[in-house]
Amino acid sequence: MTFLASANLLRRRDGHEARVTYVELFFDLVYVFAVTQISHSLLHDLTLMGALHSLVLWFAVWLGWQYTCWVTNWFDPDAVPMRIMLFAVMLAGLVFGAALPGAFGASGLVFAVSYALIQVGRTLFVVLHLGGAHPLAPNFRRMLAWLCVSAVLWIAGGLFQGGARLALWALAVACEYMSPMIGFRFPGLGRSTSREWTIEGGHLAERCQLFVIVALGETLLISGATLADLERWDAPALIALLAAFLGTAAMWWVYFDTSSRDGSEAIVHSDDPGRIGAWFHYVHVILIAGVIVSAVANELVILHPDGRIAIPAAAALIGGPALYLAGNGIYKTVVYGRFPLSHVVGLVLLAVLAPAAFVTDNLMVGGLTTLIMILVAAWESVSRRRAHAGVPQGIVE
Repeated sequence: MTFLASANLLRRRDGHEARVTYVELFFDLVYVFAVTQISHSLLHDLTLMGALHSLVLWFAVWLGWQYTCWVTNWFDPDAVPMRIMLFAVMLAGLVFGAALPGAFGASGLVFAVSYALIQVGRTLFVVLHLGGAHPLAPNFRRMLAWLCVSAVLWIAGGLFQGGARLALWALAVACEYMSPMIGFRFPGLGRSTSREWTIEGGHLAERCQLFVIVALGETLLISGATLADLERWDAPALIALLAAFLGTAAMWWVYFDTSSRDGSEAIVHSDDPGRIGAWFHYVHVILIAGVIVSAVANELVILHPDGRIAIPAAAALIGGPALYLAGNGIYKTVVYGRFPLSHVVGLVLLAVLAPAAFVTDNLMVGGLTTLIMILVAAWESVSRRRAHAGVPQGIVE
């Protein structure tokens, strides 16, 4: 306690933008593993219930990363106590990541306990360091109260089976995801306002962008590994790999070509960066979910390019890009103040493709969704470059 109280763990606010540190990049490696586990779990249980399970688990992975991201925004990750705390979170993260495939089976309690330890332990560490007088202390006490409530729900869910586990864990996710929306209001502890969240905007935006890279990289890894496992590399499998690669590249282009830079500027220059930062986290959970579902779709197409479309496969092939475009569109609404027309057109084309998908095969649908993503990427790139150049956009807005 004395060591924590005497150590200055807060990031230095000297007017220079805080940068992502090597220890944060090292920390993210645990989440590469977790994202891979979720996509594999969804692939092996591509049903409505499997999708609900994967959704709850994805929210848990995202929330564990998100809350840590906010802590490393306020506190210096290179300070020795912070590094030790991050390494402890990484270790627990490896355990809950390993338990993800069996989280709704035999590994449920292991998953729940390790996840609760991450959320409560990290926040308790901060509360003990800050003491009672620091301006950030009330916010973290409220956060700790909500995370203790959710921890009870996680562990209770681990003790039950089936629908009861799903219901309890969904409530736990709701506690962690929605409590910031109400300023962590808690009986006897008051509430916070977003203006109290004095964050480094550029750092927070960069952390979100790096997680998108993690998810896109995992998509490429899955595509390559799936091809490597095939006994015979025939033309349809190679074409499927090409479509998967081009689709992933288009996803990168849609997000990183211009809007990632503008996103950083938006949060840095906002008069309420805490509110914009919170929106970034609310939106990116949808966007990255689209990447994960697309990774599953890519694997399906490479494994069974000539397979007739079934409802689960169609849901993955069309739902992944649709989630990604919807998440990107909401993200760009936060940044630019409007939902891009290119994304609306992309979503309409995916909706038109949905009923037609059932008269063809996986490869054709995968190829068509890739073409739609390339169209959106090209349209958005032209639109944003014209906007940056000050040219009236007209129909390409």
